[in-house]
Amino acid sequence: MRVTHLVEVRRAPIVADAYTKQRDWDSSVKVWSGWASVQPDRSAGTRSPERETNFERLALFFPADAAVEAADRVTVDGIVYEVEAPPQPWTQRRAISYSRVTVWRTSR
Repeated sequence: MRVTHLVEVRRAPIVADAYTKQRDWDSSVKVWSGWASVQPDRSAGTRSPERETNFERLALFFPADAAVEAADRVTVDGIVYEVEAPPQPWTQRRAISYSRVTVWRTSR
């Protein structure tokens, strides 16, 4: 596995108001930074007069001890992505251990 990008993982606290709870991304903190292998996963788009939306997914391969959770955001090359699901750890005896994380973003 070739490390290709310097990435940053950020986590935000949950704040509550009168109606709901949500993450306060303005108060997020860096929980991990380092090298990871970044691979394209899949992308798609919808082009119509009413809606012009694209989404992009990447597969990131982190070291096994990287602190990544399902509600985090990851910055790759200055672009912020949201983690799509919990990390998928891969540990094998006599092999490199890592965690696979799928991230996504939408754009117009």
